[in-house]
Formats: sequence, C-alpha cells, structure tokens
Amino acid sequence: MRKWLPLLAVSLSTLMLLIDITIVSVAAPALARDLHASFGALQWTVDLYVLVLAALLMAAGALSDRLGHRRVFVAGLAVFAVASLACGLAPGVGALIAARGVQGLGAAAMYATNAALLGLAYRGRDRSVAFGIWGAANGAAAAAGPILGGLLTEHVGWRAIFLVNLPVAAAALLLARHVTGERNPRAAGRLDLPGVVSFTAAASLLVYGLIRAGDAGWRDRLSIGALVAGALAAAGFVLLERGRREPMLDLSLLRRPAFSVLMFGAAALTASAFAGLVFVSVWAQSVLRLDAMDAGLVLAPMAVVAFVVAGAGGRLLHAVPARYSIGIGLLLVAAGDALGLLVGPDSGWSAVVPALVVIGVGVGLSTPVIASATLATVPASRAGMANGASNTFRQLGYALALPVYAAVLASGAGDVLHGGTSAAAFTDGLDRIFGIGAGIALAGGLAVLGLMRTTRGVPESDNPGPTTPQPAVANIAS
Repeated sequence: MRKWLPLLAVSLSTLMLLIDITIVSVAAPALARDLHASFGALQWTVDLYVLVLAALLMAAGALSDRLGHRRVFVAGLAVFAVASLACGLAPGVGALIAARGVQGLGAAAMYATNAALLGLAYRGRDRSVAFGIWGAANGAAAAAGPILGGLLTEHVGWRAIFLVNLPVAAAALLLARHVTGERNPRAAGRLDLPGVVSFTAAASLLVYGLIRAGDAGWRDRLSIGALVAGALAAAGFVLLERGRREPMLDLSLLRRPAFSVLMFGAAALTASAFAGLVFVSVWAQSVLRLDAMDAGLVLAPMAVVAFVVAGAGGRLLHAVPARYSIGIGLLLVAAGDALGLLVGPDSGWSAVVPALVVIGVGVGLSTPVIASATLATVPASRAGMANGASNTFRQLGYALALPVYAAVLASGAGDVLHGGTSAAAFTDGLDRIFGIGAGIALAGGLAVLGLMRTTRGVPESDNPGPTTPQPAVANIAS
C-alpha cells in the first residue's frame, strides 16, 4: 500500500483545488448577504481564482521542469493552505477576492505538477490505475464542490467552505514526502517573465472586459478597450514566445495537430460542462427557493455519474483510442446541455437532472483522457509544460465562459440574488446558457473526432519517440 501514497497526496490536492472552483457557487447567496456583495463582486470571487490558476499554470509547469516537480508541488500546497485561511477569515468582499487570487497561485503550482508526478511515480498497469483514480478525482471534484458547499454553508457557515481546506492540505503535505521527484531534470534556467506577464495580462484583460460588459453593456468604452488590449496582449505573447530560447510555452507544440486539438477540447469541456453550474445553483436557490444544502444536492447526479464513469473507465476502456473517449465525451456533454433547454419557468428541480446525468457521463469519459493523451504527445522534458498548457486551457475555458454566461442573463443577472428577477426571465437566460454550452461542446467533440488521428491511442502525427511517456498513458479513459 505504501506505493499508493504519492497517488493519495496528488489526488487530495486535486480534489481540494478543483472543488474550490465551484464550491463558492452554492454559498453565493449567503456570502452576498453577509458581505453585502454585488453580483459582479461574486463573479470575481469565482473568476479571479480560476483566472490566476489559468494564467500561471504554464509558468508553473515550465518552472517545475527546471526546479523539480515535487518542490513546486509542496510550495503550492503551503501557499494554498495559507490563502484558504485568509479566505475563511476575510472581513469583506475585497479581502476575500484578493485571498482567492493567492489561492489560485497555490493551485497553479499543484495542478501543473500533478500528472507529471504520477507519470514519474508509476509504470505499466500501475500507471493506468493511478491515472484512473486521479481522473476520477478530476471528474468528480468540480461537480462535487456545490454539494460540499451546500452542506457546509447550511450547517456551519460560508467561511467553512475555505477553512475545510486546512486539514486536507496538512494531510497532503505529510504525504508529499513519499512523492517521487523529477527524472532527468532540465538544467536550471530563468523563468520566462515576459511570457508570464504578457499571458497574464491577456487573460486578465479579456476576463475583465467580459465581466464589465455583462454589467455595463457591450458598447461600454472601457469594456471594449479591455477586450482590445487583451487581444493585443495575446498577440504580444505569441511574438515574445517565438523569439525566446526558453519559452513558457513552446509554440512548436501547437504545430502538432493532436496537441492543438486537445487544447481546444480541454477548453470546450470546462466551458460547456462546468461554467454553467454557478447559474444552475443560483436558479435553484433564488428562483426555486431551495436552501443551500438542497441546491447542492440538485447538482449531485452530475458528481456521482462523473465519478462512477471516470473510475470504471480505466479498466473498461483502457485500449480505446483517446480521440473516441474525448470526442464522444464532449458530444455527450453537448447532448446534456441540449436537455437543459427543457427547463422552463414552471419547472421544478427534477427538470435539470437528465441534463446533469448526461453531462456527468461525458465528463467522466473525457476529463482524465485529455491529461494523459497530452503527455503522450510531447517529449518527457516538456511534460510539465504540456501538462500546464492542458490545464491552462481547461481553466481558461471556464474563466472566459463564466462572464459570457453572466452577460447572457442580461439585466436579470444582477437582481436575482436579491429577489428582483422573475422566474421566466431567469430561466430564459438559463436556456441561452445551456444552448451556448451545447454549441461549444459540439464543436469540441467534432474537432477531436475529425482532426485527432490515433494509432493504439497515440496520435499518429505525434507518435512519440523513446523519450516520451508510454503509449498506454493515452488510452486511459477513467
């Protein structure tokens, strides 16, 4: 059993950091009342965490290739624990938002190293089992956040959703001494600071522009300026990375068709499956008048199904090519979002259950396969960078979709927490969110199935050489 201690440490960190993406959604009404927060401020409590996580994942991955995956992982755990304490003790919404940003920094260091640490710690069938269990944590954590959030908010208080991280982080830190370090580490080099700054600026400006446009309208000059500046910063990032010897993201990886399609699929998955959960939770509490615990339970079918499918997939779909697990999973998410269109002004909580069940199946099929297939498309020396890029695109999909969905709700979004929105107005907006999500997932699924060629689970165009992870990694569908 000692050999599974590294898996336990990595899985605990994954559960903790992913649950903190969605756990705030159920606590939103209670948090708004206690801290007198606006709907826009509540968006930032969710989106700043995800934004910092997304913006720094590639930097953390590249840094871990130089300094060692275990060192960066342990540092991330410590930062995350301290920031969680600050969140739980926050006296106002401004302090909470700032602490959430620091949480995102710690989460980036942990998440950028998780898959690489598992790849180094296990071989053969043990590696398949390890990625399967880790995939189950990935598949269930983000959806399980609202359940835990409802339980803690209802019976303890919203601050408990952050303080609960402290014992989990302490356990993961104790287990981290069993985690294997890097193999054949690259020579130490400077961090690509211009790349980090330009990428962070691009992501931050784009998210800020989208959130402001949702509040002030799409013709607002500051919103337009932020979006244009974000696009220019993104272009600057590409130009900077092309000319650097040690880039944060090796742009040559994007010339590999399988890698590029996997990045698009990662973003499409989180945008279509998870970003809308915040608004389903708000609908359950503010329109249906359910308490926090019941609202969390409304989302339980997705969490349970994703966990079961992800856990069983490693054994049942081990030999299935990666593109089928990912592509079909995304198509199922699209079908689930389409079922969400059946929710109407007179619907009860049960109307959304079929949609969440089908989405859960898609999440369970596709989530861990994206991570393991990405590692199979790059040299071992780029494992941290590739894993960071994969997780970056996942979180960017969520961070960018959330303000878009809020804007889709139009004027009703800002009033729903305080009882100023009719059921018809909010469910109309919820239907539009489900419709957009279905389109995103459909595009992602078709792209993966049509463009990602595979041979025995490994992309043909990126058939790895002897220094890359074993092809079996790309087959894990758990």
